[in-house]
Amino acid sequence: MHVLVLGAGQLARMMALAGAPLNIEISAFDVTSETVVHPLTKAVIGQGLASAIAAADVITAEFEHIPHDVLDECERSGKFLPTTDAIKAGGDRRIEKALLDNAGVKNAKYAIIETRADFEAAIETVGIPMVLKSALGGYDGKGQWRLKSLGQVETIWQEMAECIAQTPTQAIVAEQFVPFQREVSLVGARGKDGQIAVYPLAENIHVNGVLSLSTAIDDQALQQQAKQMFSAVANSLDYVGVLALEFFDLDGELLVNEIAPRVHNSGHWTQQGAETCQFENHLRAVCGLPLGSTEQIRPTSMINILGQDSVPESLLDTAGVHVHWYGKEKRAGRKMGHINVCASNQPALTQKLIELAKVLDESAYPAIHQLTQQS
Repeated sequence: MHVLVLGAGQLARMMALAGAPLNIEISAFDVTSETVVHPLTKAVIGQGLASAIAAADVITAEFEHIPHDVLDECERSGKFLPTTDAIKAGGDRRIEKALLDNAGVKNAKYAIIETRADFEAAIETVGIPMVLKSALGGYDGKGQWRLKSLGQVETIWQEMAECIAQTPTQAIVAEQFVPFQREVSLVGARGKDGQIAVYPLAENIHVNGVLSLSTAIDDQALQQQAKQMFSAVANSLDYVGVLALEFFDLDGELLVNEIAPRVHNSGHWTQQGAETCQFENHLRAVCGLPLGSTEQIRPTSMINILGQDSVPESLLDTAGVHVHWYGKEKRAGRKMGHINVCASNQPALTQKLIELAKVLDESAYPAIHQLTQQS
């Protein structure tokens, strides 16, 4: 089985590693260079989308911001999964909000802004404080503003107007500020036969808009809520593959913040912490194979490696610690890899994270240092 992945980043890389034992071959289409590359070595192995489509049995995607003409060509082949509609929803917050409404899934009150008049109307209907996000592009805290008072309106509008002017189809989504207690996410898979399997919820800690630490949690009440919402979204899309929903937890009530129609950063813990990792289950789903068990086999946390190209050697000598590099060139703030940390029970996992904080730089690994200060 040959799967073509749109995108040549770390998620395609980890799909390739997960697919090899199943004899699933992965190639990656770099949408920037329009070349087909090996997902691990990045060596060019083909040219052009048409030939890549012809050579593939299945086509899927590792990120949402794919040119629509590329998606449409893949859609016409009849080989693309989950669906191009799902990918477009993940890449356009306007479509995403409409999808959540149509699926009957709770999310924050919102308004679409294209003009100054729209901005003024949003202030009236959504209220202050509000969070403003570019509809297209923008991730890891980029393309976002927070309006806390009327005194900020002029400055923020000027920045948003500049953002809107840069892209003909750009807009801003204004969302009600949600005073949540924590952020959690649910990663799950839906097969071609409609079977759904979800992983345990993960609690996520972001620093400056970027995920720093993600830990699988056991909260059955929230898990049930999250699975119902996941099923509603996945079924409404007739989705096939792995899908992630990010939530705000408001005193035990979940609101969907975002969806990600792909394998997800907060699901990397499944590589060491679950019976079947998210990457294998995505490939199983799109290739029409039975889904693997999503059961958690041991408490696990995932730590993002940001802007660093090495870790202390002592980490590799620590039981239950697994380092995953992405083969990227070092750049400040860039996701270079991640560390999965496992233990026999939750208190032992917390203690191990505290111990790791002693050897990991605070500026690069802020969340585990926060954890140390709280303990």
